[in-house]
Amino acid sequence: MPEESPVRELRLVVTASDYDEALRFYRDVLGMPERAAFSSPDGRVTLLEAGRATLELTDPGHAAFIDEVEVGRRVAGPIRVAFQVDDSTAVTARLAAAGADVLAEPTRTPWNSLNSRLEAPGALQLTLFEELGQGLLRKSRRPPGGRALRRHGGACRASRGRRDFRHRP
Repeated sequence: MPEESPVRELRLVVTASDYDEALRFYRDVLGMPERAAFSSPDGRVTLLEAGRATLELTDPGHAAFIDEVEVGRRVAGPIRVAFQVDDSTAVTARLAAAGADVLAEPTRTPWNSLNSRLEAPGALQLTLFEELGQGLLRKSRRPPGGRALRRHGGACRASRGRRDFRHRP
């Protein structure tokens, strides 16, 4: 059984130059419920619920791999926010209509999720991902000096101008 974490909440704090636009986008368009809002003489802050949070740490090589899969080139800075959604195609369209710049339409990944990439208010790069089931990458026990994930039985090929990762026997 995993050990319980001493950390009770992961809170990503975003300083948005256009606070009202960012609040509208994340609360009203993406649909993140408001937990609390506070103000000071010099400004405002709103806490939005984002479901379960995890901290995904990656090395530069794997970050480049993720960018290649999702966008086709290295585009992310040191921080990218990923939201799991039920329908990445519909949510991508909704966020684009609300002003987000789509960097990449939903693309099936080797880990079998449907991921899109957007530039959003608050100067955040977003990944929207929809889990599709068992993928081509699987978790493995990390051997000393080994990789945490390994690819098995998959191949990458071009399909209609996008990368398409499909299982080949």
